[in-house]
Amino acid sequence: MSVHFHHNRHAGATLLDRGHTRFRLWAPSCDAVALEVEGHAPAPMARRRGGWFECVHPCGAGARYRYRVGPDLAVPDPASCYQPDDVHGPSEVMDPADYDWQYPRWPGRPWHEVVIYEVHVGLMGGYGGVARELPRLVALGVTAIELMPLSEIPGGRNWGYDGVLPFAPESAHGHPDELKDLIDRAHGLGLMVFLDVVYNHFGPDGNYLAAYAAPFFRADRPTPWGAAIDFRQDAVQTFFVDNALYWIMEFRFDGLRLDAVQAMTERTWLAELPARIRAHVEPGRHVHLMVENENNDAGLLRAGYRAQWNDDAHNALHVLLTGEDESYYGNFAPDPAAALARVLAEGFAFQGEVSPVTRQPRGSPSADLAPERFIIFLQNHDQIGNRALGERLNVLAAPQALRAAYGLVLLCPQIPLLFMGEEWGSRQPFLFFTSHTPELGRIVRDGRRREFAGFSHFASEKTRHLIPDPNAPETFATSQLRVAEREAPPHAGWLAMIRNLLALRKAEIMPRLPGARAIGAHVIGPGAVMARWRMGDGTVLGMALNLGVASVAWPDTLRGRCLHAVLPQGTDLFHTILPPDSVVVCLAEGTDE
Repeated sequence: MSVHFHHNRHAGATLLDRGHTRFRLWAPSCDAVALEVEGHAPAPMARRRGGWFECVHPCGAGARYRYRVGPDLAVPDPASCYQPDDVHGPSEVMDPADYDWQYPRWPGRPWHEVVIYEVHVGLMGGYGGVARELPRLVALGVTAIELMPLSEIPGGRNWGYDGVLPFAPESAHGHPDELKDLIDRAHGLGLMVFLDVVYNHFGPDGNYLAAYAAPFFRADRPTPWGAAIDFRQDAVQTFFVDNALYWIMEFRFDGLRLDAVQAMTERTWLAELPARIRAHVEPGRHVHLMVENENNDAGLLRAGYRAQWNDDAHNALHVLLTGEDESYYGNFAPDPAAALARVLAEGFAFQGEVSPVTRQPRGSPSADLAPERFIIFLQNHDQIGNRALGERLNVLAAPQALRAAYGLVLLCPQIPLLFMGEEWGSRQPFLFFTSHTPELGRIVRDGRRREFAGFSHFASEKTRHLIPDPNAPETFATSQLRVAEREAPPHAGWLAMIRNLLALRKAEIMPRLPGARAIGAHVIGPGAVMARWRMGDGTVLGMALNLGVASVAWPDTLRGRCLHAVLPQGTDLFHTILPPDSVVVCLAEGTDE
């Protein structure tokens, strides 16, 4: 039996039958709007209440269309489901029934089983290229892939955060049905698929909204990317709720990661979104919502978001591993070990304290939240690609120290995330890349070079020119992984280590994770921390990590069966000292707190 899914959206093109489509556009700044379907005469759209325009037109799937919103301006549909000719081209009517799902009753997986692998679809060869990698990722121990944003972007080379048509999967990666096939295949292998969505801004090229829907934005609330989106407007709220449900219901994504929610001006709408989404999700289906939030707003995690990307954890570990102290790393440079201990015990390092860098309070109390409400990582697209030269951590940190850090990240009760290529210790840079027009490309290039002028290494004009041009095709090409190196030394050793750690997580950590709570964590020496958690079955998970330059006394409370250890050659377990660049992970039965 064929199974199809469709979400009834308020805006955009909705196929009514094989020969008729309803079109709806919110254009409150216009007195008149006409529908222009290729091969048809222009059709005036009826004006409805609240700035809406609507018509039913005799066309079906495959019809290409624009909206005439002014004498000299015809625009693609802001709710377009497919842009075969990029952001300035016509939109195409899609039929959700064209794709026949093979695993329509996939229920998802519970959150405690999540191990995330973040992917840039373009660098992996499009939707089909990602699909071909799925069996390898399952064998690695990954349980969820997270795709960087897919909203249609100008050109084919972009991180995805410059998207301007949030319902249209990037056409340079393939047809929308190829994306559905990727998700379907993942479900058949037991893999979840998450999507990174951007609800805080639109990109600079191809966004026509202000020309016909000026109330979509707030001129009084600037963001780093332009005027803030006005979530006080009912039509704007509906647009983004529909978008979230479109990905979850029609494409069957298992979850969404909301980018930089601190830039969204209406927290009330943000806090209500999980309940509005779950009201439409089938009973018994696991759907997970995650946030990136510089403000460390723990209240959102209590409002229904499953977890937050834990930048504090990354930043503390990065400082311990590299000694870097510029930009936001300055918040952690004074005592990175203390910051890491607080992260492991309470979630956030900053819970209302004043940031030394911004001199503003940051964060809110998070100690009541379970450790699985935080996503921990050593690398991700931001932390690599927002570096001037896109260096991965394998280039910046000593190998033994990095191995020790992976033991903590992949075995602690927070939810681990890996970035593509990280599993085999790739040293290939991941750079910031775009495919803008030449003029906009120059603006982005020069702005990026000015951005790094405050870093000591790029203080001079000469060194700033070493920063790659994001718009140059070779910048994208340089970021492509060398997959052939996976099986060669030393990469094969890294791959084996990550695979073994994830197997250990599956066997020993995942089953015990529901109900796990931190007992506490503390600094045991310069650059060294000890943490313990009472797991859901009553056992105690203990970890000691030493990334300092000197040995520290062995913590008395680290007892039990050793799950994993990285120690210098010749060091015995449960010795009197914990040497530098080492980690020990133990599981104890019935240990008192």
